[in-house]
Amino acid sequence: MSKKLQLLSFLLCLSFSGFAQELLTLKEAVSIALQNNYDIKISRNDLSIAKNNNNIGNAGMLPTLDGTYINGGGIQNTRQTPATGPDRVITGAKSTNNSLGADLNWTVFDGFTMFANYDRLKELQKQGEVNARLTILNTVADVINAYYDVIRQQQLLIAADSAIDVSVLRTNIAKTKLELGRGSKLDVLTAQVDYNTDTSNYLQIKNFLQVSKIRLNQIMVRDISTNFSVADSIDVDRGILFSKQAEIAEQQNPDVQNAFINQRLASLNLKAVRGARYPAISLNSGYSRANSTSPTGFNQKFAANGFTYGVTASLNLFNGFLQRQNERNAKIEIETSKLNLGKTKLDVNSQLLSAYQNYATYLDLVKLEQRNVDIAKESLDITLAKYRLGSIAPLELREAQRNAIDAQNRFIEMQYQAKLAETMLKEISGNINLSN
Repeated sequence: MSKKLQLLSFLLCLSFSGFAQELLTLKEAVSIALQNNYDIKISRNDLSIAKNNNNIGNAGMLPTLDGTYINGGGIQNTRQTPATGPDRVITGAKSTNNSLGADLNWTVFDGFTMFANYDRLKELQKQGEVNARLTILNTVADVINAYYDVIRQQQLLIAADSAIDVSVLRTNIAKTKLELGRGSKLDVLTAQVDYNTDTSNYLQIKNFLQVSKIRLNQIMVRDISTNFSVADSIDVDRGILFSKQAEIAEQQNPDVQNAFINQRLASLNLKAVRGARYPAISLNSGYSRANSTSPTGFNQKFAANGFTYGVTASLNLFNGFLQRQNERNAKIEIETSKLNLGKTKLDVNSQLLSAYQNYATYLDLVKLEQRNVDIAKESLDITLAKYRLGSIAPLELREAQRNAIDAQNRFIEMQYQAKLAETMLKEISGNINLSN
């Protein structure tokens, strides 16, 4: 009886603590993760870098302007011997050199390479956006899976609690029968052993529940000791059509989108390589100002300033057949990118079909296990009534109880697996509703 009171006290404390916990919805969990998750923040930083790099200056379309400033001097001892006259000896002659200037260089034509580079920067920004979206999809999928794992453990805990109730009732009946002289001490001891087994199972599931909450807190990047409560049911979307998901995946799957971008980048690389066949034309100009003194020189002081300007044109006439080699390699890269695109589409379709097959199978299993739960519950009620009347042995009651527990656990597990399959299906197609 003392164990029963301890368990009842424990359950009451658990119930009262539950009222103090925050109710965390899936939408709130996703929102917190999108704000705090480290992987998402890193991917956003990478995207910011790609956006910063996407400009015409980085593509080589703008002129460059370099400024220089030089200030120096020296101290020398000199001896000059002229053709006629005595030697001229100077000790500690100080010379100075001061100059400043600015040089402007602008490549106005380089065989369209600069335009290919600019288009490449645009594609790299798109790729950054796709990768950021992929990280968000993965994070949202992780949150959904972790959230429903908490619900699964919560439902398993309720089922384990129901098993303890049956064991307590069975123990009381066995004790009453023993007191009335209609039972045996062995039945009481067996009932107590089964009660302890059910209690042990309950405590293990309770531990799994706490661990799953820690995991969800980790994904949301908040205090991992934060306690909370969740919804009480696993809702599975039963209206998903494979044809619709396949159509969405063709347009939204991040891997397919990346493969398209890589094919475009390969084409732009060939365009940039071919640019070396054309002449490069640049405009240059500059301004300089210089002052110098030299007591030992012919001119003891010198000053100059002025502008320079010009046009430079260059053309690669021969570089050891490297141009032809680079173009051939660029064409091979284009062919490789096409092959990768085809492979990626095949892989995505294969993953999508496998996920849909799992999804459809688990939906059927959910229906089957739901019927098994109803049958097992009815069988347990009948067996328990017969046990009260003493018409069946305790072993038969325990077997009926175990069947009911197993049926309930399988039903919960199939619901969870169906939700995982649904999430995977939507993640592959790139169609997870982030507002869920």
